Parts: sequence; C-alpha cells; structure tokens
Amino acid sequence: MMKRRLIAVLAVASCTAPLRADPPPLVFDLNQLGFLPDSPKRAVFPHMSAEPVKWSVIDATSAVVLSGETQPRPKDAALGYHPHVIDLSALRTPGKGYRLAAGNSTSNPFAISADLYRPLAHDALSYFYHNRAGTPILARFAGGERWARPAGHPEERVTCFAGEDNRGNRWPGCGYTLDVTGGWYDAGDHGKYVVNGGIALWTLLNLHELRQARGGAPVFADGSHPIPEAGNGVSDLLDEARWEMEFLLAMQVPEGARLRVPVGQKTNQRPLVFTDIDGGGMAHHKIADERWTGLPMRPDRDPETRYLYAPSTAATLNLAATAAQCARIWRGIDAAFSARCLEAARRAWAAAERNAQVYAVGDFNGSGGYGDSDVSDEFFWAAAELFATTGEAVFEKALRASPHFAAPVDKEPGWPSVAPLGKITLALIANSQPQKQALIDAADRWSAEARATTYGIPYASDRYAWGSNSNLLNRAIILALAAHWTGEARYRGHVIDVMDYLLGRNPLGRSFVSGYGARPMRNPHHRFWAHQIDPAYPPPPPGALSGGPNNTSSPRSDEPVAPPKGCAPQTCWVDDARSFTTNEVAINWNAPLVWVATWLATSPSASRSSASPSQAPPKS
Repeated sequence: MMKRRLIAVLAVASCTAPLRADPPPLVFDLNQLGFLPDSPKRAVFPHMSAEPVKWSVIDATSAVVLSGETQPRPKDAALGYHPHVIDLSALRTPGKGYRLAAGNSTSNPFAISADLYRPLAHDALSYFYHNRAGTPILARFAGGERWARPAGHPEERVTCFAGEDNRGNRWPGCGYTLDVTGGWYDAGDHGKYVVNGGIALWTLLNLHELRQARGGAPVFADGSHPIPEAGNGVSDLLDEARWEMEFLLAMQVPEGARLRVPVGQKTNQRPLVFTDIDGGGMAHHKIADERWTGLPMRPDRDPETRYLYAPSTAATLNLAATAAQCARIWRGIDAAFSARCLEAARRAWAAAERNAQVYAVGDFNGSGGYGDSDVSDEFFWAAAELFATTGEAVFEKALRASPHFAAPVDKEPGWPSVAPLGKITLALIANSQPQKQALIDAADRWSAEARATTYGIPYASDRYAWGSNSNLLNRAIILALAAHWTGEARYRGHVIDVMDYLLGRNPLGRSFVSGYGARPMRNPHHRFWAHQIDPAYPPPPPGALSGGPNNTSSPRSDEPVAPPKGCAPQTCWVDDARSFTTNEVAINWNAPLVWVATWLATSPSASRSSASPSQAPPKS
C-alpha cells in the first residue's frame, strides 16, 4: 500500500539531496483542509488489494461517526496500486479533528466547515501584493517582517532593448523612454509581461463581474483585505487589480512613434527582417532584465539593466481587452480612470488592426518568450470586451467575422488561448445564449472526463503541461459558471474535485498550495521566497500555487532539478526551488485560485455561516 509513496520519495531523493525535510507521506489522498458541509466528499485509499476495505471516520473524541467499505477501482498500471474510493458525503456536521481510518492507517485531522475556503481566498489574493513591483512590501500587509522588503525596481523609466539577441539578430531599439513603474512580477523572475498580466488581471476582474451579475455585495469589500489602499471606498479586489491595470496602460507605445520590428515572422529565425511601422497605440510585450539572475535575488538587489522589448499584436490586444473591461467596471467608481481605460482600449484596437502580424519573436537572455503565432483568439477576446463595454456595431461585426464566434470551447483558457475569455464576457455581460451554451457544453465534456479518471478530476489526458494546476483551475471556472447558469449541482461538485486534487487528493498526497494542508508545497521557484536556497530568505507565504505536474516540458537541459524520466503523469513534480518547470509560481496561476476559492466560499448553494471573503480572514 505504501509502495508508491516510497517510490516517489526515492525518485525525488535521486534528483537532489533534500535541503528541507518534509512530513512523512500520508496514507490517504484527500483534501488536507477538509470539506464543505454540503459538498461531495471523496478520498482515495491506495491499496494493493482489489477487495473492498472497511473504513470509518472518528471525531475529535474518537467516536465513530461514519463507516463503510471502499469502492476499489481497477489497478492503475502507472502507479502500481488499486485506488479505493471512499465516499464521505454523508458527513455534514461541522467540526474539527475528524480522522479517516482504514486497516492500521489513520489520516491527519481534517475539518468540516462552511468557511473552509475563506482564508485561502484571502491568502491567494495576497500573493499579488507580495509580488508588486515599484513599492515597498510592508510587514503589516504582508503577514510579518520576514516577507517585508524594499521596493523592487522603483522609478522604472526604461527604453527599448537595442543589440543582438541569442540568434544574432540585431534589434534597433526605439527613440523614447517609458515610465513602467509598478505592476506585478510575473512569476519566479522579475520580468513583467503584458500577455500574462492580461489574463491574470481579467480573471480577478471577472470575479468581480460575476459577483455583480449575482447581485451580491462586492467580494473583498473595502477594508476587508490587508493592502495599502484598504479604506479608500473601493473594493480591495479592484484596488489590487488596478495596480496591474496602471502598469498595462503604461506599456502603451506613444502616439506617432515609428518602430522597426519583425512583421509576419512567427519564429526566432535568423536573420529576422525588420520593417518600419507606425507603432503608436501598441503595447510592449514585456519589461525584463537583460540577463537572467540567479536564485536567490531580492528584487531591490537586481543588478541587471532593464529594457522594454518590442511590442506585439498579442500584447496590444491584451491591453485592448483588459482596458475595455476596466472601462465598464470603473465607470461608476472613477469616471476619469474609466475614460482613460476606454481611450487606451480604442487606441490599442486600432493599432492591432493596423499591425495585425507583429508576433513576439526574438531569443533573449533574461526573459521568457511568451510567443504566440495565432492571435485570432486575442482579436476575438478584445472585440468581445469592447462590444460588452460600448455596444458599438464595429465590434459586433468583428466578433461575428471571427472563427471563434461560433466555434465550440475546445480547451480551457490560458495566456495563448484566450477565446474562452471572450465567450465568458459575452455570456455573462452581454447575456449571449449561444456563447453560454458553448461554455456549458465544454463543462459537460469535462464532467464526463472527471467520471473517467482515477482521481475524479475533470481532466482525462495523460499530458500534463507546464502550469497544469492552472489548467485545472481554469476548467473549474467554466464549470462554476455552468453551475451558476444551470443550477446543476454536478458542476459545482467538479469544481470541488479540482480543489480536492490541489489540496491533497492526488497520487503524491501533497498540497500544491503553500501553507495549506499537512504536506504543502514549501520550495517554489521564486527569487525572493528562496529559503531552501538561502536561509536568510523567507519561505513562501500562505496561498501560493505551484505550477504542478509537468510531463511534457520537464526536464529541460537548463533545469538543475526535475522529476525522474518516465514518471507517471500526475507524479511528475518536485518540491524544489530549482525545478522551474514543475514548481514555479505565477500570477496567471494564482488568479484562478483566487477566483475558485472565492466562488466556493460565497457560492449561494453552499450552506455556510455569515462569514465570506468580503470579511477579513481570521487572525493567526
């Protein structure tokens, strides 16, 4: 029964000597926090036998409160055991200290609580404050002195990169400087990327818009969340989102600026051919270091020169989409800011139409590429946001001409595949029934996948990509929207399946969220949360999501530590700061964690007490 645990421990040990001991492996795979009272509750008991096993749940007084027999499933050839499913759904009485027992094995304590996800929602949102650029991170907002730090990259006034890339292409630079202070650091490095900032920002703003559609008070009401802007009369969620929106606006190319960029070239070939364009209104793809820094590196100590990198059509449309979303949300909050956002969105849309084939190419030393050779989905998304905000016929015409308008939702949202974001906006804001049905149809397909998988998650593929945990969460968002529109409990059940998987119901028996569960992720790939590398640096604060299992792009030749080759897909993960393909953290991964945790904490179908993420989390 413990064979797979031993294999996993030995496999990790073979990659690197452990720098920090983990708690002993757990016997049961279950959500290590516990369960909502009215939710489906499932655990997996790995066992070598195909015969049912008796189990029981004991409470804090050691009294048996529930019992039954496991439901054995066929042996998983990749893992070498029978997953025995245990259904605890009849356990509904709130309390702490419950334990699951079978044979000679007993689980760690877990809770039944209506407020189970409220602290997680707050901590997941705090991730964004921790990763703000251009401002000091203060202990009173960050949760303690160990996470406080001076401002990283303050007064960031930079010009464009000029010089050779790794392929020998000579980039000409630009004739202006932009003040791009602020925004969020993208991931484990200190780059700030418009295409990743776009989907992360949209996800937080969509959570606000869903709450508006449901007729409730704003989530993270003003003063409920620890950020400097609390108490200004605006939702703390919107305050955090505005920090990034201001940065995206600052990345826009000045009107009349001429630039020489590759046009129509989709790969980092040599030589690139540079063409003179009117770049006014476009958005620079990223601001980043000239060369990679090592681990650890506190952002205020970054020794590298920072540059803007060439604008791209994809980044420009990310700006158009999020600025249009900003314009309608802030219309009744800050009319001047709303107008500024709408003007930027219109300029970006016009610039993207004028420069529709400027792709993110170029192989640079100090930043990720975020290349995207198909921007038809970005055009669809931006048109959807502009139409939802303005109702203008020109944007409706662009929508209807898009191949994505009548297409099904064939995959979850991600930074290179944003068509589902446009469909969500059209369904939620413009009340488009065809788009709503396309999203529900996708939820139905993923529901079927959940029923077919060993661990009951709405993802049946054996290919786990970089950031697989965020792929699951983005599916969970669409499943939650299907629950909102239809009222069908099964969709909500699959949202809970995703959270159960992330918090421990997986073949590793690990929680992928720092600070949550008996065996949480401890060593993310992050230049400041680098305690594993240097004890003078802090561990991650609670609420940071690991990218998760990756068997499609891990290991890489430049990755010092990685899972063993041939690992079973859901076990291809290492809790090590040097495994950037499996254990990095990122804004576009934490944003859907905020969305889903908040939705579960405030979902009207959940029986809960009066507390919600609109209130401050309990003090620890």
